[in-house]
Amino acid sequence: MPRPPTNSLRPGERFVVEPDKLLFSLGTFAAAAIVLIITFTASLPRPWWALLTVYVTAQPLAGATAPKVLYRLSGIALGACVTLALVPNMQNSPVLLVVCLAIWTGLCIYLAVLDRTPRAFLYQMAAFSAAVISFPYLDNPNDIFMTTISRVQEMIVAIICVTAVHTIMRPMDVRHTIRKRACSFLVHASRWTADALGTRHTVLEYEHRRMLAADVTELGIIASNLPADSRQALSTRATVTELQHRLAALLPLASAAANRLDKLRALDAVDAETANLVGRVIGYLREPPDVANQFDDELSTRCRALSAAHASSNRWSSLLAANLCDRMAAFIDTLHVARTLVRAIDDSAIDVTPHLREVDKTRLFPLPRDHGIALLAGVATTTAVLIYCAVWILLAWPSGSTTAAFAALITCSFAAQDDPAPVIGRYLMATLSTFPLAALYLFVLLPRVDGTAMLIVMLAPALLWMGYLQADPARAARALPMLSCFIVAMGFLDRLHVDFAAFANTGLAQLAGIVTTLAVTKLFRSANLRWRAHQILHRNWSDLARLADPREPLDTQSWTAHAVDRLGQLAARMALIGAADALHEADGLIDLRIGRNIIQARQALQYSREHTRIAIQSTLMEISQLYQARLREGKALAGSASLLGALDRSIGATMDKTEEVGDRTLLALVALRCNLFPNAHPLEVDA
Repeated sequence: MPRPPTNSLRPGERFVVEPDKLLFSLGTFAAAAIVLIITFTASLPRPWWALLTVYVTAQPLAGATAPKVLYRLSGIALGACVTLALVPNMQNSPVLLVVCLAIWTGLCIYLAVLDRTPRAFLYQMAAFSAAVISFPYLDNPNDIFMTTISRVQEMIVAIICVTAVHTIMRPMDVRHTIRKRACSFLVHASRWTADALGTRHTVLEYEHRRMLAADVTELGIIASNLPADSRQALSTRATVTELQHRLAALLPLASAAANRLDKLRALDAVDAETANLVGRVIGYLREPPDVANQFDDELSTRCRALSAAHASSNRWSSLLAANLCDRMAAFIDTLHVARTLVRAIDDSAIDVTPHLREVDKTRLFPLPRDHGIALLAGVATTTAVLIYCAVWILLAWPSGSTTAAFAALITCSFAAQDDPAPVIGRYLMATLSTFPLAALYLFVLLPRVDGTAMLIVMLAPALLWMGYLQADPARAARALPMLSCFIVAMGFLDRLHVDFAAFANTGLAQLAGIVTTLAVTKLFRSANLRWRAHQILHRNWSDLARLADPREPLDTQSWTAHAVDRLGQLAARMALIGAADALHEADGLIDLRIGRNIIQARQALQYSREHTRIAIQSTLMEISQLYQARLREGKALAGSASLLGALDRSIGATMDKTEEVGDRTLLALVALRCNLFPNAHPLEVDA
């Protein structure tokens, strides 16, 4: 089920003003007031563009604005250069000019969706600025140079003002946001693990997977703002990077422990000591973090001791129990380190050096790039812009240029989302609900305003309220359309110009832009949900085929990062696909566990004796061939009898206590057998 809004009000619940959000709204309004004063004083022709830019670029995080300002300014400059290169040289070929601008916008959106870092703002602003500068003046491009200079000035003034104000006021600390998000993840993961160990393990709900995996990925994106937020940015960035790796490990460890316990219960082989230990782990996970930390070392040590005792036996049930205890110990250790790292984000007195591995490019948490989805977003944007312009030109609509510019704004704002259609639908409803307020201001209140100071005072109630909504994640999706409709509908100029026909025409242009964007989005992106899920799943299988091939180089960190990120993306799509769809036979979480065990088995090859190394290599090649077959057939094929035999021989060879690979390799092979052959008969090993 979808995650409920974090701050939505329940019946009978009182609305409470939160200081951080109010401070953000006050800061953004202060920036808007400064922008209005500057634009009116400097007689810039379109003050409303500057005012709109303030709210489009404002971010609720203190460090989220500063690192993006350079990208945004660079994007504006790039968009302006493209405008000056295209419009004057193609003014006699309007169709060709529109096609070139549409292709440029689509290319920028392709790059923005492909690059999932703050650098994407450069491409978004390049697309947005070129559209808002070019489209409104295609009918009369003779003065395009001065128009471009004016639009660039208005947007630059807005970005500089909002950046300066929020840097000074610092409405929300990025580190606080990271700590809050990580704490939420740890509480959620502990609660689910306790429930899974306490009852018969079932497959995780896709929404829970999406939430947990998405939180791990989002931490890195938020952490990219740290250099502008903290003087100890490097050390904090290292802490957050390590925290990401620890959180990513919790997902497969928790599900693996629950899976092994499920198998033991199915065999009725849970002995009293193991049952008692599982009960203690469940109690530990349900304790508050401050209380639970007192038991970390003792409980982890007991789990590992019982794991070693079970691993000394050749019985299959003992190997499963050893695997269970080992995974519980690893989960507890990882959870303890993650909690320590979370506390260290705010408390510099905590020494996290023992928990930090070398921070270099290989330790960063890389995000996979999806060229297919990015290309689809770019093509959808190009098509949408062409449709806007075709309607505008064919109907000779006086406000059609506003439709194209406004629709480009919406497309650029939501292009990075997987399926923007629901958000754009809410955007439409929020826009409709704001027209009465804009009409009240334009026709009733503003005619009584005299001077910039009185205008700012008059605008304060509406802008402060919308700015507060913008700082609330549960309501932010409503804030931007409300602000856009409110500001664009009034169209602040150096002199008040009240014209109901122009107001209605502009409003219809905005609605037309939103409706067209919604229609194109549904056509190109909503209908391809299953195809995109297939693409993500196939990339995961392709990576696993390479990971299992002993001849390929081993890149553990990149694979884990990609697998966790894809787990979140796949779960988000699976939640919207019918339960009868064959895609549900593929389990991204099982693939994540398989990949981690493959890595452990491959790392043991260099320490193994020849006969054991040959057995493990044979097993890995069989696994690689299985995933290659899945890629060819396009479905989750079951493992072959040959693979099961290879796994059993590897397990038997690794049980030799003279081997140097140790119990962990044995447990990794046992885990592979459980994951690849969940319904296979228990392994029979010679005593």
